[in-house]
Amino acid sequence: MAYFDSVKLEKGMYNSGRSFTDILEELDPSENYRNTELEGLDAYQRQLKRFDIKVGGSRSDSVQKFFQSSDSAALFPEYVSRAVRQGIERADQLSDIIAAKTVIDGVDYRPVVSVPSEDDKSLKPVAEGASLPQTTIKTGENLVKLHKRGRMLVASYEAVKFQKLDLFTVTLRQIGAYIARQQLKDAVDVLIGGDGNDNAAETIAADSSGALAYSDLIKLWAELSPYQLNTVLAPTGAMTKLLAMSEMKDSSAGLDFHGSGKMITPLGARLLHIPSISGNKIIGLDKNCALEMVQSGDVVLDHDKLIDRQLERAGISCITGFAKIFPDSAKVLTY
Repeated sequence: MAYFDSVKLEKGMYNSGRSFTDILEELDPSENYRNTELEGLDAYQRQLKRFDIKVGGSRSDSVQKFFQSSDSAALFPEYVSRAVRQGIERADQLSDIIAAKTVIDGVDYRPVVSVPSEDDKSLKPVAEGASLPQTTIKTGENLVKLHKRGRMLVASYEAVKFQKLDLFTVTLRQIGAYIARQQLKDAVDVLIGGDGNDNAAETIAADSSGALAYSDLIKLWAELSPYQLNTVLAPTGAMTKLLAMSEMKDSSAGLDFHGSGKMITPLGARLLHIPSISGNKIIGLDKNCALEMVQSGDVVLDHDKLIDRQLERAGISCITGFAKIFPDSAKVLTY
């Protein structure tokens, strides 16, 4: 068993098909540090402590601290990856609309689909000796389209080596936020147009002409049954109309909104502001049934360039796609 200050770090640890932290945990298990001052740190954080690298706070080190040796330089790509993931998590709205997340090793993925009929949804009584009704689950005819979304780091090592890691982390988190917003747009596009397996969302026309009324939300709620309307996605224009409805402006709701910023939501559904939705439409869905997120690996980095201090044109990306699970669990209301 290797103690954390004797682990040999090298580039090859990024090419094994597993995460850098997973490999470190195998070489230096966290369970060996129970009831010690290092308890609570994962294997990567112990390596930062080994080389006395502070990545946050007012006393954070500069970027060049990672390159004091070849061993410590191998920690730099993981630092970049973690900072980008923090940005993705902070800007995350996908967790509010996806029912499942599947991580794959390749770039090809064929989803499973189930399209129950109205008769299937009713679950009628079964007579003695009769066969149970069937729910058919099959693979989709077409593969899920995976999109590579990311940014290119364009900065020389000389330009950033004296930069404090605390500030550099802010820039990397912003790259993560860009990726998260684009992934959200991809997810919304699949909710509306389908994933290529002839499963576009049904469009419901509002009863009110050119406007958006509370009765239209009731119609959306009714049309989505037997699925639950627990999430509503709306662009800026629709958000302003929703919040201006008299049903959303009663005295108790107003006090809550002015005091905490927490909005009253339509019919108890979670209301999400999605500026990328185009046109006069909102999306109502049951987030527990509607969408599957498919991700190929983790955040992808040009780790060789980062370790060798060749930050110019170093790519940071994430490969994801989305698939419909139950097509009828999401509908589009146009007004």
